Amino acid sequence: MLLLTACENTPFNLAEIQSTGPLATEPSILDSSSISLIQRKKQQAVIESAFSRRTSPERAHQLAAICFDKTIGTVFMPFDLAEIALAETGGFQLSSRAVSTKGARGVWQLMPVRARSHGYSSKDMLDDGKCAEAAVCELYSKLDMAQGNLERAKKYYCGQGPQADAYMKRVLTIRQEMMAELRLQNEKLALADTSSRVR
Repeated sequence: MLLLTACENTPFNLAEIQSTGPLATEPSILDSSSISLIQRKKQQAVIESAFSRRTSPERAHQLAAICFDKTIGTVFMPFDLAEIALAETGGFQLSSRAVSTKGARGVWQLMPVRARSHGYSSKDMLDDGKCAEAAVCELYSKLDMAQGNLERAKKYYCGQGPQADAYMKRVLTIRQEMMAELRLQNEKLALADTSSRVR
């Protein structure tokens, strides 16, 4: 079992939530309402690549597929779930056995009380699929608190204060890394498509 110090998805003081300033939004490539299945698949490939730098190729493949599957039919994209996993347990090989000093569990680091609030047990957090489902539920609850602001919801996923600010910096660094790889992938596809037309 890995023991780590990470953010805790804890309850909030409503006054503190309302005083939070607006955060920057991402370009339309990250807008889940307009993203196609093909674009989601491209995200899955990028996520697998990012995950494989932190864990085995087999586990990276499995977790990337979970990020894809568990966001279908939601307002979230695969990148949203991947960013949280990488911020929470990326430094711990994305281990399902990761446990924070405060008791948050699994790849997506849900506190037992928060997991239970979504119908999952602490033991369920050892199961990557169930942990991802609980993380999606938690992100929905934070999105509601954040009045639809996804950036703020991700910050709330961690908590409040300096620890949450540092967490968001990690999330943004992870996003930049994945967006750069996605752009590179799109450029390669466009170049391949152009060459095939020239022939």
